[in-house]
Amino acid sequence: MEHNPPQAGTEDCPQLQLNSQLCFPLYAAARKVVNHYTPYLKPFGITYTQYIVLLALWESGSATVGDLCRRLYLDNGTITPLLKKLEEAGFIARSRSKQDERVVTITVTESGWDLRQQVKNVPFQVSKCNPMTHEDTYCLYKLLRRLVEQLD
Repeated sequence: MEHNPPQAGTEDCPQLQLNSQLCFPLYAAARKVVNHYTPYLKPFGITYTQYIVLLALWESGSATVGDLCRRLYLDNGTITPLLKKLEEAGFIARSRSKQDERVVTITVTESGWDLRQQVKNVPFQVSKCNPMTHEDTYCLYKLLRRLVEQLD
């Protein structure tokens, strides 16, 4: 018996149209926005994901790996190599808790604080690439924050 694949088209499954998926414009927009950071971060030898790790650390000076994973929605397998590279670059230091060796605390080093000063204009530079108004950008930010919080 011969099996014929369905004809191309979406008449029978409109829910499978790429343009009907919320995930797709979120994914595409995120990629485009993140790509705008690359030319500003590359001279400092850091990636966008390393940058957001540093942003979180600069707010408090230190955090546990678990706290960073939760705050940045990253898993341990993703964040560990990032932290290793940031440590090799001298921007952070890692230390194990004396009370519980499974807990690793990340602390910003002097070089990490120096980097903060060097990249402080990156958000402004990237914002110039955004064609949306400040009001629309803020509205989108609030909607996305709410979506993230409600999906937790």
